[in-house]
Amino acid sequence: MPVAIKDKVDALSRDFGSQRKLAELLDVSRSQVTRWRQGGGIDDANAGRVDLLEVVMASLLRIYEPLAAERWLSGVNPRLGNRRPLDLIRRGCAKELLDAIASERAGNFS
Repeated sequence: MPVAIKDKVDALSRDFGSQRKLAELLDVSRSQVTRWRQGGGIDDANAGRVDLLEVVMASLLRIYEPLAAERWLSGVNPRLGNRRPLDLIRRGCAKELLDAIASERAGNFS
């Protein structure tokens, strides 16, 4: 059974410490995050971003502590052509992100 967006937004808000921080990461207003947490409608683009951020964060937390995972999301990453993972999440580039995380898990620093 799929996990509801509301539940994903709740979990991500906890992971990042606040709805405000989650809103910043997704580049949306805090009121949108509040609406989603209350079960309000979400457009397909933002639903995809929430889904991708949840998968990416879950993968990162297998490697890093929460603060390091958040820094990984915000930092420039050589495995991603010196782009920020957050920018790729906002564009929905799942494969590149998951490949970069898999490479980190494998310890491949090429």
